[in-house]
Amino acid sequence: MESVKQLKRKMADVIIGKEEVVELLFNALINKGHVLLESVPGTGKTMLAKSFAKTVEADFKRIQFTPDVLPSDVTGIQFFNPKEQTFELRPGPIMTNILLADEINRATPRTQSSLLEVMEERQVTIDGQTLPIPGPFMVVATQNPIESQQGTFPLPEAQMDRFFIQLDMGYPTFEEEKQILNRYREDDPIQHLTALFSKDEILDFQQDVKKVKVSSVVEDYILEIVHKTRSHEEIEVGVSPRGTLALMRAAQGSAYINGREYVLPEDVKKMSTYVLSHRIVLTMEGSLKKTNKQILNEVLSRVTVPVEATN
Repeated sequence: MESVKQLKRKMADVIIGKEEVVELLFNALINKGHVLLESVPGTGKTMLAKSFAKTVEADFKRIQFTPDVLPSDVTGIQFFNPKEQTFELRPGPIMTNILLADEINRATPRTQSSLLEVMEERQVTIDGQTLPIPGPFMVVATQNPIESQQGTFPLPEAQMDRFFIQLDMGYPTFEEEKQILNRYREDDPIQHLTALFSKDEILDFQQDVKKVKVSSVVEDYILEIVHKTRSHEEIEVGVSPRGTLALMRAAQGSAYINGREYVLPEDVKKMSTYVLSHRIVLTMEGSLKKTNKQILNEVLSRVTVPVEATN
């Protein structure tokens, strides 16, 4: 898909060495999914989200989450206008196309839950009045690792399950960080970013990706992976049906981005870690010995990758 190659080239001027992350963000966008970026502070999570938003000719808003942010600060309020002697609706920053929820795990559970309705149903309810969110709509949330932070509130399972994929930014390599020093020495490249896609183009992509064929062989492969997570001895809570659908759609997105009209088992395997690792809950014993990704890799190794025809 030529447009994704252009996106990678453009983003590479701002975010060094993260071409795969950019492709995964685009996969989530065309699948109407939301993304959770996790890494230690200073690795470019917020810069990545802002840069990606600038490549789409759409509305962009940011919320900096702190413990004192209220649900109404996110969704909006009904306020009394003394001049008109009436109540008026003032929508919050949630009414946008791309929303950056910065450091989401610093908000209280009550405020975190204000995003549940809009992430799942693309609508927001303010004092009993329900408003649809214009498409396309995407939440890009960032969080620092919970174990390294004080005053954070871990996202509940219901919230985690609503994120299409979870990405770990990680540290740049020696050479990548040297490029960062040179690139940002005299200029800020994000200032020169321009939009590549219109809102209508994104909506068209969202319709086209649904047409990518998924054979019964690939469907069975997806289901075998998911059901293995539900029977693994070190997994307490396996992947939900929402996660099953997300894996299928992510595989469709991978095929679509690579210019194919059909999904290969390799697409499923490639996307499994990003889509499923944050949707499983390990047992106490399992969490002491391994990470979610390590357990998920064990699951993948127990499922035979089928030989798939192209139809």
